[in-house]
Amino acid sequence: MMYTAFFGFRENPFNLTPDPKYLYLSRYHREALDHLLYGINERRGFIAITGGVGTGKTTLCRALLERLDPNTKSALIFSSFISDMEILKTINQEFGIRMGPGEKTKKDYIDALNEFLLDNFQRGGNALLLIDEAQNLSHAVLEQIRMLSNLETEKEKLIQVALVGQSELKGVLSSPSLRQLNERITVRYDLRPVDAADLRRYVGHRLAVAGGGGVPNFTKGAFKEIYAYSRGNPRRINAVCDRALLIAYAREKQTITGDMVKEAVRDLSGDGGYGRIRDRQRPPGVGPLTLVLLLLLAVAAGLAAWSFRRNAVPPSEAVTEPAPNRPGPNKIEGLFLDERASVTRLFDLFRAYGHARAGRRHGLDGSPDPGVDHPDLSLISLNLPPEYGVLLKKPFRVVATNPVSPSGPEPAYLLVTRMTDRGAVLMDREGNLRPVKRGFILRHWGMAVSFLYPHEGGAPRLAKGMASPEVLRVQALLNRLGYSVVEDGIFEEQTFRGVLRFQKDFGLDADGIIGPRTMALMYQMTE
Repeated sequence: MMYTAFFGFRENPFNLTPDPKYLYLSRYHREALDHLLYGINERRGFIAITGGVGTGKTTLCRALLERLDPNTKSALIFSSFISDMEILKTINQEFGIRMGPGEKTKKDYIDALNEFLLDNFQRGGNALLLIDEAQNLSHAVLEQIRMLSNLETEKEKLIQVALVGQSELKGVLSSPSLRQLNERITVRYDLRPVDAADLRRYVGHRLAVAGGGGVPNFTKGAFKEIYAYSRGNPRRINAVCDRALLIAYAREKQTITGDMVKEAVRDLSGDGGYGRIRDRQRPPGVGPLTLVLLLLLAVAAGLAAWSFRRNAVPPSEAVTEPAPNRPGPNKIEGLFLDERASVTRLFDLFRAYGHARAGRRHGLDGSPDPGVDHPDLSLISLNLPPEYGVLLKKPFRVVATNPVSPSGPEPAYLLVTRMTDRGAVLMDREGNLRPVKRGFILRHWGMAVSFLYPHEGGAPRLAKGMASPEVLRVQALLNRLGYSVVEDGIFEEQTFRGVLRFQKDFGLDADGIIGPRTMALMYQMTE
């Protein structure tokens, strides 16, 4: 970062990567860490730590590892899009259990794990399975994890399992099908953001770790504006402080004022979705990333505007499954679209939400380049199971199974404008938005998902060894999706491994090359 030398830092104090040395133990973070250590050391079995996006859960996990008893063996899973067989294989690999050649069954993996845990226990050791982003685990994987609780002696649990995830993990665990697992969780904690009174100490801690030596100085007004924007969310605090430092550096100022923070917020949030970006000696590569962030904000604003214009759906229509004894045609039929209608509606959504501007080039002042009228739009198709639907942040269509009133051999589609905690909001043939329950989605989800991806010119293709602003953009997306890499614009080994993990997790061709399908899915999964 350009301003590090100017302020006397050894490194960027507000990097978004989860570095445990930067963890500030607010009252809530200390309590969360204490709950984890208590559950592990007292062999309580299952532990659940939840919290909102950006509250510091991943950093907390990494700090926990540094505080474990030396006799505690640990298996860490930071990629939670995994099958029940794959998780057993990964657990054994993380514990260093050698399985030998040949195909293995679930029983083979569990037997080997049990033997390892018994031997570890007899030597006076403990074992921890730590799973981050646990809200993304399928029910099948969670049930498989529950079965690990059977690996115990008459008095002690052989393995402690810590499930760390976003707030929706609480809803996942409360599902009737996971009742047995939920009842086994004996230690729980919900991580809250930093208090307003603690914000100054949070910022001071990060500046001290980075070697700031008391410089720069944040005014009282600056802290007020930081909290007003972030509401104590550490990720948002880091983002706005980083931008404020960049603005101060461009003005050669050592003091961060409230006005500077307001300007930083405007740069981060945009102005009506496509805010003007001030290019105050911005480091190379930041411009494209900022444009991506503004695009995603515009999509969200468009979605809200579209929904507002639509008539509210009466509660009686929220359950779209037909009543078994209701005569005549049912409104549910209108949710199943043919090929032509589904594609037409999908393009209409993108135009309405502002996606037609997504591929335009922007000048330094944020104005569109008049030489580019429209982006190139590609229709990307992937096979994704229904539990991955919540990760898709933009409208998509999915092939429908068991459609009502099928139109012969031609496929039918559901057009999903957004997923919700209870199901999804679909667009019907008439262009109306209709909420449906989760059960409806699960019954009719046919795996084949398609969505539009806007891009400029030819499809992107990035490979190991390249260096460009596009690589920096991809690194930023990887970090936002939980694949920790250094954001330096250079496609080196760490970025290559991150791309490989992402591709394997989502069933893409795992070649480590960022082609159109990989880039499109990253785009689809970010807000």
